[in-house]
Amino acid sequence: TRAGLMLGNLSDAQKNAWLAVMQATLSTEGYNRVIAQWNADDQLAGGSGCCYGTQYYWIAIIGTPSITTPWQWQWGGHHVTINATIAGSNLALYPSFIGVQPGTYTDGSSTVRPLSDIIDEAFALVNSLDSTQQSTAVLGSSPIDLVLGPGKDGKVIASEGLPAAQMTDAQKTAFLQLIGHYTGLANAEDATARLAEIQATLSDTYFAWYGPTTTVSAAYFRVTGPIIVIEYSPQSMGWNAANHIHGIYRDPTNDYGAAWTN
Repeated sequence: TRAGLMLGNLSDAQKNAWLAVMQATLSTEGYNRVIAQWNADDQLAGGSGCCYGTQYYWIAIIGTPSITTPWQWQWGGHHVTINATIAGSNLALYPSFIGVQPGTYTDGSSTVRPLSDIIDEAFALVNSLDSTQQSTAVLGSSPIDLVLGPGKDGKVIASEGLPAAQMTDAQKTAFLQLIGHYTGLANAEDATARLAEIQATLSDTYFAWYGPTTTVSAAYFRVTGPIIVIEYSPQSMGWNAANHIHGIYRDPTNDYGAAWTN
């Protein structure tokens, strides 16, 4: 059950007004990624019945938009959901569901892979690790499902895998770049502040892996730290698992802007 207004029931002017809110909140990279994830849903719409397609996404505003009093907007549907909490000059985009199905599709003459840079860089990072580092980071030979996905608000898990404190400087840079695709969902000002927070706690932030490491295929990774959780999980669809991605982006200390609203 979704709350709010279904996009398919809005006029074009109303849809464009909503997209302008999203554009003001997100970065150009973040907005384009989210729109590409959203458009993927139209690939599933043909013949599949209810609830697949870009029209089956909902928008909701919680509280009254204000420059001082905290408020929220929510937008989402089948495979991508963004929760934005705005409190004065602060922005929290967690928890958000950063997934896609299908992971690769054609838009006109172009091939679109909304999360390709994320998984490509994750594979590059795991393959930059030496054998000792890999033995710490790689926790299983098969991908697993999300641990802190939807419905798991408030659940806390211990960090596992390889801490950034045991990475080389080049690996730390690559690790921070991977994390930056999530912190970089936000507009430039908020993304810069968020990445600085992550960088300050990077030594205590861990990288964990489940699945093969030799080719870019169906593999799961997780980032856990004092103020961040990222999960990327291919779903169990045999050969097509890498084309059906579930993902989560959380801050265990500030989901839904709890640090500013409680």
